[in-house]
Amino acid sequence: MQAVGKILGAVAVIALFAGPAAAQKGPAKYGEEDKPKTPAEIAAEKDAERAYRRSLGNIPEQKSLDPWGTVRSDSAPPKAAAKAPPAKSKAKSAEGAAK
Repeated sequence: MQAVGKILGAVAVIALFAGPAAAQKGPAKYGEEDKPKTPAEIAAEKDAERAYRRSLGNIPEQKSLDPWGTVRSDSAPPKAAAKAPPAKSKAKSAEGAAK
């Protein structure tokens, strides 16, 4: 009896995995040539391409976005912060005071 149960269990597992595996097969196989397109299909593709190109022309030019533009002043040179003298570290001054 146990052997029959194991066999039925194995068959059930195989059947569960066979469904998704069969669904993964696509209709076209590698190396298979496409069917030639009809003149109506070619014309429809050309119309779609023209409509796409026209729609790209309707998009306005984007100006550069500077989120910090209102905070930053235009008169200050950009390297002003880089020329500031380095601050002395507190650790060195504390060592000198301890000696």
